[in-house]
Amino acid sequence: MNRLPSSHEDEELSHGGSAPPCKKLRLTKEQSRLLEDSFRQNHTLNPKQKETLAEHLMLRPRQIEVWFQNRRARSKMKQTEMECAYLKRWFGSLTEQNNRLHIEVEELRAMKVGSSTMTSTSSLTMCPRCERVTTAAIPSMAVVDVPAKKLMIPPQEREH
Repeated sequence: MNRLPSSHEDEELSHGGSAPPCKKLRLTKEQSRLLEDSFRQNHTLNPKQKETLAEHLMLRPRQIEVWFQNRRARSKMKQTEMECAYLKRWFGSLTEQNNRLHIEVEELRAMKVGSSTMTSTSSLTMCPRCERVTTAAIPSMAVVDVPAKKLMIPPQEREH
């Protein structure tokens, strides 16, 4: 198994010792698997757990500590990326819905201006059988020939 120099050797190297700098720690597949398993159980380790895991993997406790810090950072970054992607999709959906509603409002305003039988856009209702817009006051008398699909009303909001 991989074992890096002790902290005493680290100090020599960092203070201008004659030995070349350490290579980056490369964990074996077994070490990585055990660290990942430990991370799934606990995202943080107490000192005793850290020491036990370090002895078992033949690493220093500081290496275990740094590995867990890096793993928590990667986990948080992945969660943030997923949340960002979700919010972008939600924003896109809301933008599309907002655009559809603006178009619908404009079409309703145009219908109100063009039709003397309609009194208010707030009194419009959907005729469930023919999918046509009617006024709420007298639905049978004021049928306006605008199919619901043209108004871009989502299918789940249409009554059948």
